[in-house]
Amino acid sequence: MSKQLSAEAAKELLNVLKKRFEKHMDRHKCMDWSKIQAKLEANPKKLWSLDEMEATEGEPDVIAYDQQKDEYLFCDCSPESPKGRRSLCYDQEAWNSRKEHKPAGSVLERAAEMGIELLTEEQYRELQKLGNFDTKTSSWVKTPEAIRKLGGAIFCDKRYGTVFMYHNGAESMYAARGFRGMLSV
Repeated sequence: MSKQLSAEAAKELLNVLKKRFEKHMDRHKCMDWSKIQAKLEANPKKLWSLDEMEATEGEPDVIAYDQQKDEYLFCDCSPESPKGRRSLCYDQEAWNSRKEHKPAGSVLERAAEMGIELLTEEQYRELQKLGNFDTKTSSWVKTPEAIRKLGGAIFCDKRYGTVFMYHNGAESMYAARGFRGMLSV
């Protein structure tokens, strides 16, 4: 599979991202879209990953700038966990352990295919400072190895104005649980 968009698809995606950027300036105060667009145009693989985020209804937007690395950070900013990334177990090991009703895939493998990183609990909590996300759904987050070795995985959501972190068996899957990703450009 080619991980590069056609010129027309790239132009269309850049237009969508620019409109979202302008609509939500509170997420990225003092940032200049033209600099971000130049970085995206110079990184076709990253643009392809953003298209994957958009196609799965993640509504990616710029949420930070790392001055030391000169990188912009995009994150899924859809109000609820991206619809196109729900009903997945945590990782391939969890998927393999399911005897029946196997999901379409796993979170870690899908994120890798898309070229994005799964949010950590800390990153998830930082995202929640920019708005109210996952008030009706939940999102898997990167699970510490010690928890994963014991068969668990963690997820977060926001209820009652508070971000909560919970656990489940890594093999579990729910129609209202997906995952949010990040991409540095």
